[in-house]
Amino acid sequence: MTVAAGLTLALLSAFALNWGWLEQHGAAQELPPLSLRRPLRSLRALFGDRAWFVGFAVGLAGWACYVAALALAPLSLVQATSAGGIGILAALAQRRGHAVEWRPVWLAVGGLALLGGSLAGGGVHGSNGSPWNVLVWLGVSAVLAGALVPVNLGLTAGTLYAAGDVATKAAVHHVAFVPLVLAAHGAAFVALQLGFQRGSPLATAGTSTLLTNALPIAAGIALFHERLPHGALGGVRVVAFTCVVVAAALLMRQPSATTRSATSTTLPAPRRNAASYGRPASPR
Repeated sequence: MTVAAGLTLALLSAFALNWGWLEQHGAAQELPPLSLRRPLRSLRALFGDRAWFVGFAVGLAGWACYVAALALAPLSLVQATSAGGIGILAALAQRRGHAVEWRPVWLAVGGLALLGGSLAGGGVHGSNGSPWNVLVWLGVSAVLAGALVPVNLGLTAGTLYAAGDVATKAAVHHVAFVPLVLAAHGAAFVALQLGFQRGSPLATAGTSTLLTNALPIAAGIALFHERLPHGALGGVRVVAFTCVVVAAALLMRQPSATTRSATSTTLPAPRRNAASYGRPASPR
């Protein structure tokens, strides 16, 4: 019953997070350029926008549901349940007029569902994990996130959010990980907001969601001993991760809002339209 409650919270978390991301994406597209050189001005622009703040608040509630889910269920099962988040994001984006290429979305959902299915027969309850192993995982994640900045800011954000999720699982049992949770999520927040001003919802939040779901499943197995059985299900896991990687590559090709380099820290602001203030800009 405890695990079922945790998975229910994970579903609520997936909806809240992806709805919140879509709201933030639409609002960020309407704001003046965000810049790392002027962080306070950028933060004031974000938090001063009502539509963005509503999305942020709903996303924060989704994250709270996620933390509660982790306290009740294994990390890998929670992430597998959250796999539908990319599909939720695609459906919401299409309803708001964004162009959506559904093939990579279904490939992603299928891959993440296979990851969840590959857990059948494995251990339901993992361990607390070694703090040192978690620290190594977080260090590697930080290096990978930096390497992905020139490629896609959504991937950078997803890697950092995934690291934050792993740290959150560790923090449930080791309070010393709380600062690392905040640091990882803070850096992911910056990367995602910068990405929102230059990419479509699926090219930013979509790729972020993929890694945010897939990497903690691997961490659950590698760090928290949420074991998988041998045999055919091991092959299913390989196929699942292949689907996720291919889907992420295809989602990165979604139409972008601008053509500026992903490494740019200052992004051109879209033309404002008073009639559509606070709504997502139409894809270009």
